[in-house]
Amino acid sequence: MTLSAAVSSPQPVDAATVAEIFRRFEAANPEPRGELDYTNPFTLVVAVALSAQATDVGVNKATRALFKVADTPEKMVALGEDELREYIKTIGLFRNKAKNVIALSQMLIERFNSQVPRTREELELLPGVGRKTANVVLNIAFGEPTIAVDTHLFRVSNRIPLSIGSTPLAVELGLERIIPARYARHAHHWLILHGRYICKARKPECPRCLINDLCRFEPKTA
Repeated sequence: MTLSAAVSSPQPVDAATVAEIFRRFEAANPEPRGELDYTNPFTLVVAVALSAQATDVGVNKATRALFKVADTPEKMVALGEDELREYIKTIGLFRNKAKNVIALSQMLIERFNSQVPRTREELELLPGVGRKTANVVLNIAFGEPTIAVDTHLFRVSNRIPLSIGSTPLAVELGLERIIPARYARHAHHWLILHGRYICKARKPECPRCLINDLCRFEPKTA
């Protein structure tokens, strides 16, 4: 991932502006939610792992039937890789993802007593689970104030700018330093949703933006 045209200013906004940005996000959407469907921490891990290079809508269509028959590690292993591929074949990279889901299910059974671990380090041991996936699971399943940097959040953070960085990790660590504690749990949801529906990559909808007057991104759209 590169910054390309995302960076609009050499200096991030100040602390008071950061606080006002998140105050407005909270006022508009007090309880933001991720858009992946899941029924428990295990199905959340699977859904997030499947969502890499795929849309949430596409993943939800595939997992709607899958999670009815395989909502535990044991059921997923029993389903097997061949059958799993049939459920998720509409998702990009489905063959490799099926392999990883079976492997992570097996690891959960053998190493974690079929329970999804609650630390980033342990989550990242699971096949197909990287830092972003681990952060999503920690945040949504366990209420941890983690920040999962996807392409939307990366773009928004660099545009405003909040945390400027050339890598997702740099942006994540920068945001952790500046986001007020009261907003930390929901911060990544607000930024992701803002990037997905308002601050779009090709044509941001600046007239609809509730932080238009605080954002330094240029050129804004009319």
